[in-house]
Amino acid sequence: MEYINAFKAVVAAVCAALTALWGWFGWVVVAWIVLMVIDYVTGSAAALRAGVGLSRLEAICLTHYHGDHIFGLPGLLQTIACQGRTRPLLLAGPQGLENFWAVMRLLAGPLPYPVIPTEMPPEGLWFEGGATLSAVPTRHRVPSQGYCFRLPRAGRFDPQKARALGVPLRDWKRLQQGESLEVGGRTVAPGDVCGPARRGIKVVFSGDTAPCPALEDAARDADLLICDATYAGEALAPEAARYGHSTFRQTAALAARAGARRLWLAHYSPRIEDPEAALPLAQAVFPAAECGFDGKSVTLPFTES
Repeated sequence: MEYINAFKAVVAAVCAALTALWGWFGWVVVAWIVLMVIDYVTGSAAALRAGVGLSRLEAICLTHYHGDHIFGLPGLLQTIACQGRTRPLLLAGPQGLENFWAVMRLLAGPLPYPVIPTEMPPEGLWFEGGATLSAVPTRHRVPSQGYCFRLPRAGRFDPQKARALGVPLRDWKRLQQGESLEVGGRTVAPGDVCGPARRGIKVVFSGDTAPCPALEDAARDADLLICDATYAGEALAPEAARYGHSTFRQTAALAARAGARRLWLAHYSPRIEDPEAALPLAQAVFPAAECGFDGKSVTLPFTES
């Protein structure tokens, strides 16, 4: 996978939790010091209200280039500049990113840090420490993509094997993080001292989309699926298909087929005055469905199963 050296997103294998946070500005995924904003609608004040420290931001991931998902970007970039940032910032997006960034760069004005536009390669991006971010093709009216964030978990470390192989205590962590070492003239690989890789954590964000096989495949066994639920009742399913969106029931059915563990509905139409009132439409198909809302957060622990 491509290694982005500029982003020191070190995630320890012993990390016990990943947090997903919903704010008006979009979705934020936090894993230790990895912080990514997915789409950005309004000003950075919303981020502060949601308790998100922009100084920790490592990537901005755009799902598509409709105005309701990107108009807040110039202000966000300017706010980050005012906080004294100098290190690079990754800007990811679907096809057309180069032309999009040419316009946004003019609107944002001079910045004291480089922005690195990246149309993700098929294999995704790898952050130091093992966390990965990959694009998920989605079905909207324009080129679009969702995102899949994975936090791996190494196999259980065996101190007795490490001692028997003469690995110094100070180097144990390197093996736990997947690095091979030279010890006494021989190579010690992580597999020599660690058991099989354990189940990590996976969070999938759909962006605007109608149900599609690629999203269902990406959401398989996800700890959290955050998914388009623009329309409530099935009477509007034809309109949802026409505009590249999903209904509550369609999104719940996709989560059920994928075996996701938790589902947050998102991107409600203004017609939906009270998403909670329509939630039973989704829960009838996927009982673990919940309504996303401003400031919603959850801690997802590692599990042994």
